[in-house]
Amino acid sequence: MRRYISLIALGVATLLLVLLPVFGVEQTWLLYLFNFFIFLAIGNMWNLLAGFSGLLALCPAAFVGLAGYTMTILTWVGIPFYVGIIAGGVAAALFALLISVSVFRMRGIYFAIGTLVVPEILRLVFLRWRPVGGALQGGGAGYMAKGVSGLSIADTYWLALAIGVASMILMAVILRAKFGLGLAAIRDNDTSASSSGINVFRLKLYSFIIAAFVMGVAGAIFYVNQGYIEPNGAFNISWLMIALLATVIGGIGIEWGPFVGTIIVVILRFQLARFAGISLLIQGLILLVIMLVAPQGIVGLARDLRRPAQLVRSLRSSEGA
Repeated sequence: MRRYISLIALGVATLLLVLLPVFGVEQTWLLYLFNFFIFLAIGNMWNLLAGFSGLLALCPAAFVGLAGYTMTILTWVGIPFYVGIIAGGVAAALFALLISVSVFRMRGIYFAIGTLVVPEILRLVFLRWRPVGGALQGGGAGYMAKGVSGLSIADTYWLALAIGVASMILMAVILRAKFGLGLAAIRDNDTSASSSGINVFRLKLYSFIIAAFVMGVAGAIFYVNQGYIEPNGAFNISWLMIALLATVIGGIGIEWGPFVGTIIVVILRFQLARFAGISLLIQGLILLVIMLVAPQGIVGLARDLRRPAQLVRSLRSSEGA
């Protein structure tokens, strides 16, 4: 019964969010929500990797930037942006499959470092590459996405809402399926999971590819809204900070952790815009404080605080019986 109530509540909330632009909500709020849904999708997928698969992948910027460039460049050859969004996700997934050959040979901190350098390599490549010609087009000058200038904030809001909700549904399906049970076993102890017959490499690879695809689609939608992409922004470490903050603040390894964490991230992003030069430093300090004070995140902390009260209630009910 509780499950059906949750599904009905989710459906009603989604419908209301879909109708917000129709109700004439201010564009500023639509922009906040646009960023929230994009960051939520990225946070959910990083939680799938680091929180449930044991993969400390520090390369969200690689998937976001590569997908954004794929979408933008395809618009230059006449392919509609909505096809480019899916193509961007596919390009990110294929890239994840390609680099998995090398990075999956590493473990622990070596895997993290190996994935951390990937966005920087891509940044340097795209700083110099000009696939669609012109002295001021491509390379470090970046690209304008064609065919997106007529889109309103409502149009891109609906795209962001779609990928944000899809990431939540995808996480719910994965965590309740056999796939999710295998990931939980790997997270707890991959050696024991392997000895129990779980194909650790295959499950981690599937998680890596799925996360890359969803992050890629989210990144492509972000750059449809922005209408412009350049290497320093596309492959910036700020994408990693968004994923880290959303997951760690909310609660890593907790299904609803990124949802709560993303709310904080969006607030921080707009409040820290005035401190552009040191915003990453401030975010890093906030991340450090959260990890020291509440390593289980806000959702984990609330859950831990609620347990004693639940225990007292159960004891009282048993005494009454």
